[in-house]
Amino acid sequence: MELSNYFYRTLIYSEVKGQVHVYEKLPPHSLIPLDPWLGRVIQLADGQHTLQELIDYVASQYQGDIPENYLKTIGSVIERLIESEAIGLSETPHTLPYHLAMPKEHQDPAMTERSMKGTV
Repeated sequence: MELSNYFYRTLIYSEVKGQVHVYEKLPPHSLIPLDPWLGRVIQLADGQHTLQELIDYVASQYQGDIPENYLKTIGSVIERLIESEAIGLSETPHTLPYHLAMPKEHQDPAMTERSMKGTV
């Protein structure tokens, strides 16, 4: 995994009462709850930051008391999200379409529909 790659979400997501969910790509587009680690990476997957920046940012949240297995854990989380195609990687910054740029509950439904059709 190249840490200089930018990471971006490929699924619509939702934040409800502190819980992050993603919507399945295929019908019936069920809502899938994510564990906190996976949810945090999805929230941060804006296409404008590299994997190294993600690793550094999350580590900074521990305020110097980084868990011994941190790199292994975050690496596993990233790999799981890539394998499930919930996030993608790019060598350059990636601009998200409207329907992926923010949680679903903050979106305008008409704009979301146009974005998903590629007409925005």
